[in-house]
Amino acid sequence: MSALSIPLQTRGAAFAAGARDCIPMLVGAAPFGVIFGAMVTGMPGLPLAAWLGQLMSLIVFAGSSQFIAVGLVASHAALPVIWFTTLIVNARHLLYAAALSPRMAHLPLRWRALLGLLLVDETFAVAIDHERRHPGSPLAHWYFLGAGVAMYLNWQLFTVIGLVFGSAFPGLQALGLDFAMVATFIAIVMPQVRAARFAAAAITAGVLAYCWRNLPYQLGLLAAVLAGVAVGTALTVWHERRTSK
Repeated sequence: MSALSIPLQTRGAAFAAGARDCIPMLVGAAPFGVIFGAMVTGMPGLPLAAWLGQLMSLIVFAGSSQFIAVGLVASHAALPVIWFTTLIVNARHLLYAAALSPRMAHLPLRWRALLGLLLVDETFAVAIDHERRHPGSPLAHWYFLGAGVAMYLNWQLFTVIGLVFGSAFPGLQALGLDFAMVATFIAIVMPQVRAARFAAAAITAGVLAYCWRNLPYQLGLLAAVLAGVAVGTALTVWHERRTSK
């Protein structure tokens, strides 16, 4: 069924459902956006104007890499270092795309490009959960679009709030609001741990990410992710071979 053959009302309902199901993620990401905005206007020695911080949220739309980029800019790191580090941090999005690609491969390029722009940790969690509950749904891309647009607008709004109040209250980023980031990622990961092999992959990645946390350019994070994927893949192959006998 093509996108145009789906009734507009039905497409709208799927879009609204995606936005609605993303609400818990919006709540978790909101303090994260405020902290980012506050960092841009409140970090000592940061040569960035407030509008550049908002432009980064509009164009980059990737919280973790934005935080790291701002920190590197404040430390006067070279541009290639900033590019490489943020590339490494965002490499996990390739895994998200690989997981969703079989479900979205039939879409036109304009759709895939738009959904790729909106693909972040939170929207991936919402989209993949919807796919598990409604496998093969012809409305999956409209659902994903609703979740993605909601998260995008949410990030822009709370970046603005952080930019405005960060300059008025320079200590805002030190209030401990970053606990929301941890809670959000726990909410993303836990529903995916549906079997022992998935738990093994998550534990492997988590333990190694902690052990390798001091490696430069966030290489420890990337290596931990790759190790977790390797463990999960190996256990999944073993499980499938075992069940097929």
